[in-house]
Amino acid sequence: MRMIAKFNKYVTNPVQRLWAPWLPYMAVIEHTGRKSGRPYRTPVMAFVDAKSVWVVLNYGTHSDWVRNIQAVGSAGMTHRGRHYRLTNPRIIPATDQKARFVASLAPVSTAES
Repeated sequence: MRMIAKFNKYVTNPVQRLWAPWLPYMAVIEHTGRKSGRPYRTPVMAFVDAKSVWVVLNYGTHSDWVRNIQAVGSAGMTHRGRHYRLTNPRIIPATDQKARFVASLAPVSTAES
């Protein structure tokens, strides 16, 4: 799984950053490197409602962008052309009922034989 994450970081993400801020279930998280201090923009799958933002952690809690946001306690995000300031990030286990609901909203791709 980490090999796929590394491939996406250097190959797929630069392309996805072009359209992710405009798509319904995508967003770009804007965060600062906890070691380098450099700004980063990471495309993610996100769900936004009136009160909260849910971001799917496809590669778990050890991804650099997740750890960067946890270290600072905030991040920016662009979703459907609107900019948000995110504060008080929390990781909710996939076993939580709300997390299962959000996961059920994610588009599923199927390959036919």
